[in-house]
Amino acid sequence: MSSSNHHFILFRDIPLMYGRVPKVANSSIKSSLCKLLNSKPNGNIKTTADRFWNQNTHSETELISTRQARRLRTTHFSFSFVRNPFDRLVAAYNNKILEIEDVPGPMKQMGLYHSMPFEEFINIICQADPAELDNHVKPQAEILLTDNKIVPKFVGRLEHIDNDWRQLRKRMKLEGLPTLGFLPQKNVRRSSRTDIASYFNNTALIDLTLERYAVDFQIFYEPYNVSQLLGGDQLEPQQPLQRGLAKAKRQFNSQTINQVESFDE
Repeated sequence: MSSSNHHFILFRDIPLMYGRVPKVANSSIKSSLCKLLNSKPNGNIKTTADRFWNQNTHSETELISTRQARRLRTTHFSFSFVRNPFDRLVAAYNNKILEIEDVPGPMKQMGLYHSMPFEEFINIICQADPAELDNHVKPQAEILLTDNKIVPKFVGRLEHIDNDWRQLRKRMKLEGLPTLGFLPQKNVRRSSRTDIASYFNNTALIDLTLERYAVDFQIFYEPYNVSQLLGGDQLEPQQPLQRGLAKAKRQFNSQTINQVESFDE
């Protein structure tokens, strides 16, 4: 359900968690994560559905809240990806408001409806009670932070997902986790992001969005100014946000040395 507050997929047999942010390559990432399952999933439910991860993986996975994930951050490696808030809103509008005739229930409860004008869409979202926001438009900070702390140890950006996915695979190797394969292309609907500025075509819409998603901009997109973010495809590459990288490298190097010494003996 798009209103669920259980944002993290927790694996039972490996110390791994994924913080899923709707409209941020979720389908592709979940498809890749399925390769880490020991048993073939039961049923014919799509991997995009919450029920798949709670009921169809033979208890190998479950969905947990951000606060529960934080309690496990010393024993589990967690990762996520984020998206330019302007671009994410355009993606949600195109997919959930224009493409789908029957708007999802949580969005209907917010007052959103099929083919509504984009300006009205933004006005309702930015003025709504935060507790009523559908997850597709919920600030990413509210999904990935608790007590003002980022839960995932690795946060990549959708705009640089090819590079950041490679960095994630390297980090997981350092953490002693099974490596993920190449990221499949799933549910890609827009070939470019050059249309963002045409949607946010007045300062009122921009200011409302900057206020509602202030923490997202501050934490995840601080290196960029508003003009760059509205340009979409013009974002210069930046390193993914990582916590505990130096410690992971030390432990990996120490384990490698111990293995070599054991082999020499």
